[in-house]
Amino acid sequence: MKVRLNLATNPLQTHRKFLAVSGLIGAIAGIVFLALGWHVYSLRKSNEAVRARVADVRQEMVGLMRQRQELENFFAEEQNAKLNERSTFLNSLIDEQSLNWTQMFMDLEKILPIGVRLVSIEPAHEKGRVQVKLQVGAISEEAKLKFLRALESSPAFKEVRVEQDILSEPQAGSGDRDRLQIQLTAVYVRS
Repeated sequence: MKVRLNLATNPLQTHRKFLAVSGLIGAIAGIVFLALGWHVYSLRKSNEAVRARVADVRQEMVGLMRQRQELENFFAEEQNAKLNERSTFLNSLIDEQSLNWTQMFMDLEKILPIGVRLVSIEPAHEKGRVQVKLQVGAISEEAKLKFLRALESSPAFKEVRVEQDILSEPQAGSGDRDRLQIQLTAVYVRS
């Protein structure tokens, strides 16, 4: 007969649960580590493509800046500067000739109420737009207001701005019935 006798002062404890749980945690940590490592690797690969594209764009920018400098130097030469001034002058003449005066007067005729007359008109080309300075005479405040409302609601004129509004008494015998003189600017959009 065999008797099992434990002479230890502390009872025998098994650490199987601890080892199983720690092994499981270690395996999960290993999988997470591998997943994060793969994620970092894929980010580095995608960033590598972006960095290559940025380098290409920078190189292209340097080339374009060099071309721009060469063109500025070319146009700064005396002979080319004179040619540029001449072409600017000719383009301004062409722009002035391209204004359709007949159409502008037809548009003004449609909106000009009774008691208002056009005294002077001065078009100027600015930044591809036709800026028109108008001087208008009106016999009454009501006629002036009708004209301004009609001008603002017209599709042919935009950005209407009254520059000066002068009240004057008509002189006897001159045939001038205008009591009000209005100076205004507007952008003519049909050219």
